[in-house]
Amino acid sequence: MKGKEMPEERFMRRAVELAAYALDHGLGGPFGAVVVKEGMIIGEGFNQVTSINDPTAHAEVMAIREACKNMAAFQLTGCDLYSSCEPCPMCLGAIYWARPDRLFYGSTRHDAADAGFDDAFIYREMALPEEKRKMNLTYFPDENARAVFRRWKEKENKTAY
Repeated sequence: MKGKEMPEERFMRRAVELAAYALDHGLGGPFGAVVVKEGMIIGEGFNQVTSINDPTAHAEVMAIREACKNMAAFQLTGCDLYSSCEPCPMCLGAIYWARPDRLFYGSTRHDAADAGFDDAFIYREMALPEEKRKMNLTYFPDENARAVFRRWKEKENKTAY
């Protein structure tokens, strides 16, 4: 006799279903994600990088966008995020900014790399000093750019995040 399914299993299963959907419909890589609040899915996403020509359309980002829209909020406090795979550096950054309480993932970045989705080079690049990275990063000082930050610091009715 099989035991009762735990909520985590149900939500992870849905993330994996979304990954399979993206794969089966040629929408992007095999990645899916859901955002859950109080036992209900409030955002879903699957990889759509190649179908909408958007390199940021990863499953986690799409799920975060939908959940934030549905909550009318820019943070996911009190939520959990389930991803079919360990998030890439971009998605991990988005997840940190969105501030869910927990992240669950069903496969590792090593599993993804084995399937041809290797983001190890990004992790390596981020650890290097700017002058040693493959991407040419150039600091181009601009007083007007700094002035915008000064204005932000002085703004009284700002929404901090």
